[in-house]
Amino acid sequence: MAVSSSSPSMHAMAWHEANRSYLLGCLHHIHQLLEQKTGQVSHKITTPRRSPFLLLRLFIHLHITQELLHLAIAKGSALKRLQDVFKLTPFEVSVLLLCAGNELEASWGPLCASAQTNPQRAFPTFGLALALFANPHWSALTPDAPLRRWQLIHLDETQPLTVGSLRIDERILHYLLGLSYLDNVLSGRVKQVRPVSQLVPSHAQVAEQIAALWGGKSPSDYSIIQLCGSDRTGKHAIAAAACKQLQVKLFVLPVFLLPTHNRELTQFQRRWEREALLTRSALLIDDDGTGGENASACNTAITHLLEHSHGRILISSRDRRPPSHRPVITFDIAQPTSQEQHLLWQESLGETGKVLNGYIETLVSQFNLSAPTVKTIGSSVQQLSRKGSQSGEVEHDHLQQQIWEACRSQARPQMADLAQPITSRAHWDDLVLPVEQKIVLREIAAHVRQRSTVYDRWGFGNGGRGLGISALFTGASGTGKTMAAEVLALELQLDLYRIDLSAVVSKYIGETEKNLRRVFDAAEMGGAILLFDEADALFGKRSEVKDSHDRHANIEVSYLLQRMEAYSGLAILTTNLKDALDQAFLRRLRFTVRFPFPDATQRAEIWRRVFPKTVPTEDLKPEKLARLNVAGGNIRNIALNAAFLAADGGEPVQMKHLLESSRSEYIKLEKPLVDTEIKGWIKVPS
Repeated sequence: MAVSSSSPSMHAMAWHEANRSYLLGCLHHIHQLLEQKTGQVSHKITTPRRSPFLLLRLFIHLHITQELLHLAIAKGSALKRLQDVFKLTPFEVSVLLLCAGNELEASWGPLCASAQTNPQRAFPTFGLALALFANPHWSALTPDAPLRRWQLIHLDETQPLTVGSLRIDERILHYLLGLSYLDNVLSGRVKQVRPVSQLVPSHAQVAEQIAALWGGKSPSDYSIIQLCGSDRTGKHAIAAAACKQLQVKLFVLPVFLLPTHNRELTQFQRRWEREALLTRSALLIDDDGTGGENASACNTAITHLLEHSHGRILISSRDRRPPSHRPVITFDIAQPTSQEQHLLWQESLGETGKVLNGYIETLVSQFNLSAPTVKTIGSSVQQLSRKGSQSGEVEHDHLQQQIWEACRSQARPQMADLAQPITSRAHWDDLVLPVEQKIVLREIAAHVRQRSTVYDRWGFGNGGRGLGISALFTGASGTGKTMAAEVLALELQLDLYRIDLSAVVSKYIGETEKNLRRVFDAAEMGGAILLFDEADALFGKRSEVKDSHDRHANIEVSYLLQRMEAYSGLAILTTNLKDALDQAFLRRLRFTVRFPFPDATQRAEIWRRVFPKTVPTEDLKPEKLARLNVAGGNIRNIALNAAFLAADGGEPVQMKHLLESSRSEYIKLEKPLVDTEIKGWIKVPS
């Protein structure tokens, strides 16, 4: 069977066989020195001699050409590369081979014992190496010398240096044999990153800059590359593309897997540097908010790693880290631009995109997705479209809805500790509000829906400021502020999140801004609607600056204003006390909607709508119920409690159940239930 000399598999096979033969030849030489030391004759050794004729016969047997043999040998052996990478002296190479031979051949142990005239020392020692090899030097075994610094060998530290056992590291032994695998200290922590097929132009440009910065430099001169921003996937793709240009492997280390104890961290650092030198690899530290409760210890470990490690290191994080002693080059990575996302959608949807009649613009205006996410969604939609075409059931509106829901699902923010998702079920008909308020709410929906047309196509977004859509909902508790937000979310088919201000606001300087940044960054990808309940708790009147705390409170408000103006989605603030908000703050909000306390007519309408059609009711009087001087939220509480009372009694909901429920609600409100409010609700037995 003839094999082409250009076959990559044959090249690899040729190198492995050449490397093995070279190693065995070197080991045979060490074995001979041991025999000479002990006066034995070389008959028992099974290690083949380094013979080019033997090697050539082996390659002919494997049907490998002479040309491939020369190519394999020209690439160099693993031993030679190890010597060059770690700058080993000939004596240090001999020590390493002595330890390797003892692992590979059982007969070496007795030879070592005989050479040391001690049957208890059936293993290599430094004393044996000093006596056995030419040009020995004591410095070979110092902690800073390559053998111990890079943990190429391990020393029995319980014994004196000259008589303690020496053992080759398992990873190094396998490396010499041409076997490639990840060191066991690293394998549970780092994972190789495969480059994507193609980057968007803005990301490809950054990858080229990184490759240019690292190209041609020695390990001690590499700058740390810092990739900042919320596009985690994009940052990983950029790092992988840069490494591919340099023919370097990239491994990623999630920060929560980074050792935090000094001894383990030092061990990890040393093993990683060794692996990076052996395999031409770079390390990407993924610090995108994954430290959790151990964030402080992780941050300290990252700092140590950056300050003390050499080689190619990148760090991916949302924010810039403080300067370190090593040079740090920072790139701020944004999501693909609108134009790039438009092209990505066209490419990923293929022929399907042509039948969507401009729907791509709507997707780009609403969702800020990474390139892999767009490609994944596009591929699944194409499959759906092909299946529909075969069955003759392709519906244009259904296809659009599928794409929208896929984008919404992929863009759903991860901020469970700071925000609560609200399932939107309320419709426009569920809102009992004056006409003026409903008009403003519909205007808000129109601004969100048409921002692509107005900002992009009509050019109103060219200024770049004040593009965020923000609204203030004011009114007493229970007047419908949250329900109005639900109506908007359902109308726009967007996720709605209520922000937990008690979790956002922190007494520690800088933490509130960091939490707000997390909220906005997480929501930015899908333009979710953010509902800040009782905003006056955080955004009240800015106080006169008297101390550092007042000054920082003003900074928090200013930061929020900046993020709201830049946010691509809708941010809604609610408050019971409009007068508590600073006028300068109010002027920067686009909409203000006042939710009035409902009058008797509106309360009666709320009562008519509060019970679902499936609830059995009997002889309810909405006009009489409207005498209760409570807001819509309280009306719903009363109705719900009455439904439970009726269900427990096996009866339809009646006025008597509502009376009992009203008394409970008024007790909760700490209000007296006066007779005029419930007069005529039920007939009093005569």
